Amino acid sequence: MKNALQKFQQSFFSSILSEVIDKITYQQLEISNIPETFQYPQPDLKKKYVLYTHIPFCESLCPYCSFNRFIFNEKKTRDYFKNLRRELDLIADLGYDFVNMYIGGGTPTVIVDELIETIDYAKKLFNIQEVSCETNPNHLTKEILTALKGRVDRLSVGVQSFDDTLLKQMSRYDKFGSGEKILEIIQNAVGILPALNVDMIYNLPDQTETMLLKDLEFIKRSGADQTTFYPLMSAPSVKRAMERTLGRVNQNREYQFFQLIADGLHGEYNPSSAWTFSRKDVSMIDEYIVKYEEYVGTGSGSFSYLNGNLLVNTFSLKQYEQMIQKGKLPVYAVKSFAKRDRMRYRLMMELFDLSLDKKKFNHDFGGPVEWELFPELLFLQLAGAFKPSGKDYLLLEPNARYLMVVMMREFFANVNILRDQARFALPQEERLMCIVNDKLYHNEFA
Repeated sequence: MKNALQKFQQSFFSSILSEVIDKITYQQLEISNIPETFQYPQPDLKKKYVLYTHIPFCESLCPYCSFNRFIFNEKKTRDYFKNLRRELDLIADLGYDFVNMYIGGGTPTVIVDELIETIDYAKKLFNIQEVSCETNPNHLTKEILTALKGRVDRLSVGVQSFDDTLLKQMSRYDKFGSGEKILEIIQNAVGILPALNVDMIYNLPDQTETMLLKDLEFIKRSGADQTTFYPLMSAPSVKRAMERTLGRVNQNREYQFFQLIADGLHGEYNPSSAWTFSRKDVSMIDEYIVKYEEYVGTGSGSFSYLNGNLLVNTFSLKQYEQMIQKGKLPVYAVKSFAKRDRMRYRLMMELFDLSLDKKKFNHDFGGPVEWELFPELLFLQLAGAFKPSGKDYLLLEPNARYLMVVMMREFFANVNILRDQARFALPQEERLMCIVNDKLYHNEFA
């Protein structure tokens, strides 16, 4: 009876939350081209920043991915890395420093010698203490892992599922092999670098409970230090391609699958965020924007969040190169957020990280969170989101983690719409590079 009541409560409040967050975020993320008077924000030496670096090249494109990515071309990729290092110089010249670096994509390890040169260069420019990097199973080779040793502290490998049927649907079976083969690759990679994270996707249209439970068993057998389970989400630009290959998403069972994950990992993995689970104290997670509210994005298609402003780097490789060669930072659009929007953003990000620092909120915004965001906190309290807590923190109840998953799912879905807008503005030849993948996809913008 108690479980049924919890399920109803989570379903009821999450459906309302989904609609509200979707509407608010959609309105918040309406961006405009930068004015001629735009100046890149100066760093606040009292703040800690994280550096995000985007490598937008993949050997092939997945049907569900909405990030800025292009089909791999060696010359274009090497030229891109050179321009990226020049962009790091421009950021350093402004006086920014960073404690952590997160390298995403695309597939950052697509040319490993360029990647390690970029990491080494960033560490010379900045006081970077930890580096997290994304990769694919076929890059978990002895040569690549050896090259990354001493440079990368956390390697995040995109697996998505160990089920062969689903891997074939996602066009990953031919690229990376069977689930058993991928499991063996991960087992052989564990322990070489300080932390190995496995990225998974759940609520795929043809995924069954049996398939998901098998994925959980494979994760535990893998020995991975950390795993992140994302609900399936995509942008409108890849929706048709995704539905052709994977089918339509059924969000009505998302909570049920989330509970299977939380229960299945309990005892071996502890929650590090609403959808990340760790065996040991792995401080870095995929959502660097959760750990560090302000961040600088480098590379084509990256975002920065500074002083309440969202800055969007151009998605065009050609324009990116032209701007860097002229000594200009490649920002093409900006969105300034009102105080209430920034407070809501803080609330969402910190609760996704399982707790909100009330004293810091009060210091940064000039008032207690209970007063400044009274309607939002009232809703979450009615949903049973909070543990009894003291004066310093709002602590998230374990059973309320799914509410944070819903919030982030809707947030990222709307960020993906923003990416679509930027991708739609690309020249025709670049649109084709980021949409067409072998014979599977048509030009969604045609």
